[in-house]
Amino acid sequence: MRLISFLFLFFLSTSTFSQILNIERYRIQSDTAKALAIKATAGLNVFNRSAAADAPVNLFGYKWDINSMYHPGKHSYIFVSNFDYLRINDNDFLNFGLIHGRTVFNYEEKNNIETYIQYSFDNFRGLAPRWIAGGTLRKKIVDSKKLTFVLGLGALYENETWFHPFEENFVNVQFIKNSNYFSIRWTINEYVDFNTVTYYQVGYDRSIQAFRNRVNGNFNLNTKISDRFSFNNSFNFSYEDRPIVPITPFIFAFNTGISYDF
Repeated sequence: MRLISFLFLFFLSTSTFSQILNIERYRIQSDTAKALAIKATAGLNVFNRSAAADAPVNLFGYKWDINSMYHPGKHSYIFVSNFDYLRINDNDFLNFGLIHGRTVFNYEEKNNIETYIQYSFDNFRGLAPRWIAGGTLRKKIVDSKKLTFVLGLGALYENETWFHPFEENFVNVQFIKNSNYFSIRWTINEYVDFNTVTYYQVGYDRSIQAFRNRVNGNFNLNTKISDRFSFNNSFNFSYEDRPIVPITPFIFAFNTGISYDF
């Protein structure tokens, strides 16, 4: 049973650990002729399997994502949602979700301003829930066919509630944080493409008289094998030096696989 739980958590939770949304990963690149672009994925797992009649394993899980961008004129509007759920027998092992809305002013310009709001929860880690609202000055330092380097400087308001695993009570905190990121997209050649985004956020907590720092990153390396086959690798991580409640400060996920284009 423990092995089954671990395997399903490994395969289904790779996109759920991130506590701060990496919007660059979800940003849809649309043709200028298209005013609306939507990408939706969904999956469902249900089965009943057991090696023994007195030890049934009932699994129920679902995952769905909706990413969309509306670009009617010089401004654009981005909406992202992601929900993952996994239950084995009567135990909820995974319950994660987020809803993110963003407005990008002067979308086509090299320098633009973004404002956003986000709601998320992660019951597996005890986050229930987190609200974020903020803004970012986004600047394209380099913008060419092969290389794009973007720098984002901003601030956010964060209100989050955590469940303490030992004291078994809820802890609510509120912060004003400095929030910055950089994003790189590099087409090395016609076969290899690399992209990464890393966020750094820091806020002062008067209750402990210290700064709380958070780093969150995503790295993707895509290699074209043929006209239809590609080799994909991704690494995601999140680190908090002073978590609100005693949880693992550093979490990561590595994914690798082969994709086929029809």
